[in-house]
Amino acid sequence: MTEDVIDRLAGLPAGSPLHAIRAQRPQARDNAQASYLALFQPEHPGDVSLAERNAVAAFVAGLHGEAEIAAFYASGLDDAEIMAAEAVRAATRGPYGRFPAGPLSAEDVEGPLYRASPGVPAKLAAGLEHAHALVFHPRDVGVADLQKLLDAGWSTTGIVTLSQLVSFLSFQIRVVVGLRALAEAA
Repeated sequence: MTEDVIDRLAGLPAGSPLHAIRAQRPQARDNAQASYLALFQPEHPGDVSLAERNAVAAFVAGLHGEAEIAAFYASGLDDAEIMAAEAVRAATRGPYGRFPAGPLSAEDVEGPLYRASPGVPAKLAAGLEHAHALVFHPRDVGVADLQKLLDAGWSTTGIVTLSQLVSFLSFQIRVVVGLRALAEAA
């Protein structure tokens, strides 16, 4: 059986009280693990290589300020230091963006857009820029942004996978951070 990645990242040993609490929700636990396996250990990676998946994951974890999670995804990457440096360069607060004209427009917030360093390969650079936009500018991502990914060599299926990775990581990171906080409070 594969080790549960959320338990690992949260530092929950088998038999600990929080491990037991997670075990009370087997479907939620199993589905989170299945999502991780589908995204990061697929039998057939398809249009997004395992290295690209882990590079984006390390970058996104870095954007969230989660160095341990970033290191987990970066382990074994040739460009781990580059991903860490890019995450530091891209870090900001947020979220930013513009709502359609109307009452929510009062909540529009301008924020920086990230552009990858020149040394990052074009396809990965576009993927990192898209990931940054999904994390910090989710309201602003549109057709033009998807076209940039296509132009950089991402397939339609690859774009979906990339977006799913970012979404899953936002979930996973929040769960891990919450579990760590509960463990510290106990």
